[in-house]
Amino acid sequence: VLAVPVLFKQALENTEMEEGKSVSLRCELTKADATVVWKKGEAALQASAKYEMKQKGTVAELLIHNAEPEDA
Repeated sequence: VLAVPVLFKQALENTEMEEGKSVSLRCELTKADATVVWKKGEAALQASAKYEMKQKGTVAELLIHNAEPEDA
């Protein structure tokens, strides 16, 4: 049995942010509830007061609270 790869139906887009505000990054996948790992460079982000990860069906979302220039 061949596994069907998970692909992006809608990739991330560049998003302007306002310092100190929250920003949402979203992508849509071809397979519901696929495992998503959010990274900044090579480092995987962990859920915290700053980073909130949500996933519903094929849509994965990363919320960055209190955004700073370093979050680019």
